[in-house]
Amino acid sequence: MTSAFKTAAERIIIFSIAAVYIALQAAQLEMLVFLLGGLVFTAIALLLPKLKGMTFWLTIFFVTIGVVHLALQKANARIWFESAGINVTIVTLFLFAPLFGIPVRIPEYVKALKRFYEANLHSKAALFLGTQLLTQIMGVFINVGSIPVVYQMVFIKPQPGMSRLLANALNRGFAGAILWSPYFAAMTLVTSTLGLSWSSVLPYMLGLAILSLGISWAVDFRELRDASLDEFEEAVDKKENSNFPVGLGIYLIGAIIVILTMERMIKLPMVLLICMAAAAFPLFWCIIKGSMSIYREGIINHITITLPALQKEITLFLAAGFFSGAIGITNFGSKVPNLLEFVPMPISFTFTILTVLLIASTSIIGLHPIVPVTMLAGAIDPVSVQISPTYFAVLLLGSWALSNPISPASAVNNLLSGLLKKSVFEIAAPNYKFAGCMALSLIVFLMVVVRY
Repeated sequence: MTSAFKTAAERIIIFSIAAVYIALQAAQLEMLVFLLGGLVFTAIALLLPKLKGMTFWLTIFFVTIGVVHLALQKANARIWFESAGINVTIVTLFLFAPLFGIPVRIPEYVKALKRFYEANLHSKAALFLGTQLLTQIMGVFINVGSIPVVYQMVFIKPQPGMSRLLANALNRGFAGAILWSPYFAAMTLVTSTLGLSWSSVLPYMLGLAILSLGISWAVDFRELRDASLDEFEEAVDKKENSNFPVGLGIYLIGAIIVILTMERMIKLPMVLLICMAAAAFPLFWCIIKGSMSIYREGIINHITITLPALQKEITLFLAAGFFSGAIGITNFGSKVPNLLEFVPMPISFTFTILTVLLIASTSIIGLHPIVPVTMLAGAIDPVSVQISPTYFAVLLLGSWALSNPISPASAVNNLLSGLLKKSVFEIAAPNYKFAGCMALSLIVFLMVVVRY
């Protein structure tokens, strides 16, 4: 099999998974469950040889344990195929959600953002918080692509002593995007599994995102409190507009409003609404801006670069979904409340602490948060541990977000490692204190603001 043929086959499989999932959601045909599961097994088999290191062995582990467990349980064929399709929503999201980022890369907007940085962010605190906030906003729409975009802005001029702080800001800004973006795998997985709408958890997640900015600033306060940065050597022409680009702001706000409006007016799963909006809104924006060449470049880049780069995550997520489905038939989630009764604290409080510790500790040793989150969301009935579905969603999303900056396996840490020529552990280590403070704040936030 030639390289070109294999590449084409991989793309066809990924597109087919998304197409069949959309058809299944729209038509609810029984036969599509089996077709979808079959495509997932095919995708894992096709993409597995391309994996390396921890991702390869984790995928092998999840598939092997899933197969053995289902065989021992003598599960019927439908359970096998249903288990395989648990995380196909994420593959569908990977296919469509990045389209929202195409208009963000219009040169007019990128240049305006650079001028905004050069003209307005001169103190250490302003540069630090501005970088984190912009990464969070951009990350909502262009996912990990926000890292190189913002990196090119903040490192336009070397700042003595700021390299590590700015890396922290980029890392934590992306974690903030995980908290509330409707286009991320975390939000899709949690809300779809728990049967919640994005708008129902959005107020809480925005509150946590804002809180993360304050915690990040407090954690690095000692390094930020000393004096100011020098003026940028390449000063901005005073006659040039150095405000945040209005057009970009309108586009970003418009994209959120479109999703919120569609969610309230159209009774379809959130993933389908995102697919519809991603197919139409960026195209519409590029047409009215006269930037169709940018749109065409973005589509080509997405198909030829972005999707192939996501193959590792796609394979791992599909395998993790199959594993969680296989484990889920044992109903281990129903046994959790009985085990927690032995702890001399309220079950809800104990479960909250253990969930945060489980997701954070497994992430720090290299396990992607999607694995424990998929298992917990699919197996635990929130009522059985005396919490509401909304509380459970905020708990899982908050734990996922705080774990991302400390995980040596996260895409952001590996990307920053390459950009800054440092080891992934050097990038992750400064965020341990941030993650610890976020964990404590998350627990307090859940008990005081969300409540059980």
